[in-house]
Amino acid sequence: MRLLLVEDNERLAALLAEGLRRAGWDSDRVGLLGDAEAAVETGDYDAVVLDRGLPDGDGLDLVRHLRHRPGAPPVLVMTARGDVKEVCEGLDLGADDYVVKPVALSELVSRLNASQRRGRGRDVAPLSLGTLSLDPFSRALTANGVPFDPPPRERALLEVLLRAAPRPVAKETLEARLSSLERAVQPNAVEVYVHRLRARLTAVTAGVTIQTVRGLGYRLEATGAAEDAPA
Repeated sequence: MRLLLVEDNERLAALLAEGLRRAGWDSDRVGLLGDAEAAVETGDYDAVVLDRGLPDGDGLDLVRHLRHRPGAPPVLVMTARGDVKEVCEGLDLGADDYVVKPVALSELVSRLNASQRRGRGRDVAPLSLGTLSLDPFSRALTANGVPFDPPPRERALLEVLLRAAPRPVAKETLEARLSSLERAVQPNAVEVYVHRLRARLTAVTAGVTIQTVRGLGYRLEATGAAEDAPA
């Protein structure tokens, strides 16, 4: 899962981003309202964590910007401004949740996961292909019923392919998903991650293969179902 973290305190943002990464959330970080508005126009996010007291304005302006946009990600406001009037203002403007700093990382993660359940419905079945199974809410990933936990970027790539299967995913889409505002992936990074992930999937007998779709990108298919040869 990918989120936009809008926080101007660089140390706090770095600590949050690392903790969220360990919980399965990759973060793009910005510290200005203007940069956040630009990011949501170009990025594909599952959620936004938003501070209010930004150097160039009130973070709630981003809530106003998003509230009438179809398919906008849920916004969790996380701020030191926590009197009842301010909380109500944020929720009434369209924020999906509002928490007051300081907040425990575990609570933040639980609130983010809850936002995904609300957005997608509670009865969504696990995503399965071969022996792979992904819980869409907890993001628990198993192969042959055993927990399977590849490194973060390989896991992110696998989730994108699994959610799209059997449709192919363009290489450019995978690059965008794996990139962050702090560190863009190198031109051949997708190929490197695919190569590593293929080996891991074989090692755990996942019953799937990542196939190359020439001129487009990759798709995930059950073993023996594809005709394209791996790159």
